[in-house]
Amino acid sequence: MNRPVLLCHGGAGAKKPTRAALSGLEKVLKKSFKLLDEGSSALDAVSEAVKRMEDSGLYNAGKGANLQLDGVRRLDASIMEGGRLEAGAVIGLEGFSNPVLLARCAMGMTHKVLTNLGGAKIAEAEGLERLGPPAAAALKRLASAMEKGGDALELYRKYFSTVGAVALDSYGNLAAASSTGGVFAMLPGRVGDTPLIGSGVYADNSLGAAACTGRGEDILRLCLAKELCMNMKGRAAEEASRISFKRAASFAFKAGALALDKKGRWSIAHTTEHMPSGVASKDGVDVRERFRIVES
Repeated sequence: MNRPVLLCHGGAGAKKPTRAALSGLEKVLKKSFKLLDEGSSALDAVSEAVKRMEDSGLYNAGKGANLQLDGVRRLDASIMEGGRLEAGAVIGLEGFSNPVLLARCAMGMTHKVLTNLGGAKIAEAEGLERLGPPAAAALKRLASAMEKGGDALELYRKYFSTVGAVALDSYGNLAAASSTGGVFAMLPGRVGDTPLIGSGVYADNSLGAAACTGRGEDILRLCLAKELCMNMKGRAAEEASRISFKRAASFAFKAGALALDKKGRWSIAHTTEHMPSGVASKDGVDVRERFRIVES
C-alpha cells in the first residue's frame, strides 16, 4: 500500500493571492485528501478537489471564471488517470459551472475531447449545474479595463489563475486534473494549455503525474506536463521539475506545475512571482503563496 498524497494549486502569476484563496486551498486539500485517506481513488480525489475550487468562486475557474472579450465565460478542463491512460477534456464550455465533471464524462466516451457544441448537450443530459450570469461587478471590471486599454488589460493578464490537482492513492494510481476560465478579456476561441492532454495535465502510473498553470501559450509549446512526467522516469519529482523548469526559465516562459512521482515524492515549482498551492498527506496540510521560484 502507498501513502496517499494530494497536491492542489490556485494559479501562477504576478498577483499576490488573497487570504481567502489560500484559506480556500487549505479547505479543499483537507476535504479532498479525506477521500484518499478513506480509500478512494486518485481520480476521485483530483476530480473532487478541482470541482470544489470551481464552486468556490475564489479562482479563475467555474463560478469565478474570467470574462472573455465579449463578456461571456467559456470554461476549459481536462483530467487523466495513470493506470489505463484514460483522459478527457472540454474546450470553451458555456453555461455550466463544472467543466471538470464533463471532462471526466468524456473519459468514458469514444470521443475524448469535446468543444461546447456537443459538450453543452452532454452536460445538460448529465444534469451538471448551470452557471448563472456574470456578476455586475465582473461586467463593470471588464468594461473599465477595455476603456483604459493596454496597461490595464496587461495587469489583469499577469495573474493566470488556473486551478489544478494531482494525487497518488493507496493503490499506486496517479491522476491529474485542471480547470480554467482562460485569460481575462481574451479573444473568444483562444485555447490555452489547460484542456490539452500532455500540456495542461498528464498522468502515467509508471512515471508520475503533473498539472500545469501559467501562460498557456508558453506551456503548450513545451508540452510541459508530459515532459515533467517523462523526466520522472528514474528520477524523483524534485529533480525532474528542476530539469523542466530550468528549460522553461531559459525561454522566459511564465509557468508553474505540480509534479508527483510514482513513489509519492512531490514538487511545486514556478517561474512566476506567486503560485498559491499546497500538499496534503498523513503528515498534514501545507499551503503557501509560493514554493520554489525558478529564475533564468
